[in-house]
Amino acid sequence: MSELETKIYQRANNHNIPALIRESLTDIWNSRFLSRQLAERDIKAQYRQSYLGIVWAFVSPLMTGAVWIFLNLSGTIQVSDTGIPYPVYAFSGTLIWSILTESINTPGNSTRGARGLISKINFPKEALVVSGIYKMFFNSFLKILMLVLFVFLFGVGFHWSILLLPVAILAALIMGTTIGLFITPISMLYSDVSRIIGMGLGFLMYITPVVYSIPGSGLMRVLMLYNPFTPLIVTTRDLLVGATPQFLTYFLIAFLVCIPLLFIGLVFYRISIPIIVERSN
Repeated sequence: MSELETKIYQRANNHNIPALIRESLTDIWNSRFLSRQLAERDIKAQYRQSYLGIVWAFVSPLMTGAVWIFLNLSGTIQVSDTGIPYPVYAFSGTLIWSILTESINTPGNSTRGARGLISKINFPKEALVVSGIYKMFFNSFLKILMLVLFVFLFGVGFHWSILLLPVAILAALIMGTTIGLFITPISMLYSDVSRIIGMGLGFLMYITPVVYSIPGSGLMRVLMLYNPFTPLIVTTRDLLVGATPQFLTYFLIAFLVCIPLLFIGLVFYRISIPIIVERSN
């Protein structure tokens, strides 16, 4: 009988980034079955004791969009012309934003949820991140179906660009996951960080064209144009409704920049695990 592997967690002295990336990717591949099992367990547990079940995945973004639609229809606020029916604009913006924010929060939520296992069981910790990504794909698929439903429900109709919608959603997931990988180790050590991130995302929503379009001038226009989330929201919505993408170049640059940052984020996550385990004991 072969001996069980013993793994001792300690501060990593390996600064060979390519080697760390290879190790991280190898562990992701080797733990693919575990990742899927964790994701299935969490998805079932999430909706098992809920009467409305999976409907809760849509409630928050839909309610946010509904509030803005009510305020616009009642004349409480005046929203500049969006070029498409405002319900489509508001609902698509809030659903896309919810996908982005969920992808930011998922690495941290998945890791914190398994915090008790990290120091007790030897398994690739990247499996926690991948299981969270599986859950994101599941929830995002449902939201994409809802987005397409809105397009037909409000008479926008079918456009060939809608076939590229999954690519835009994937870019949002990559950007969010990348940010989440850098935030997770810090938020696990200091709980205040999670609260700050939550408040920060709430503020960022209002300087991103989620529920209203980019103004023609002023400080808000400058903030929106320099906001890295703007090309993701706008490009995804443009593809959804068949409009010419306004920020396609900006979108591609943001997407390409996030790819190497994603691998660096994985390395940061991998290196930080021994520190987190040490502080947890």
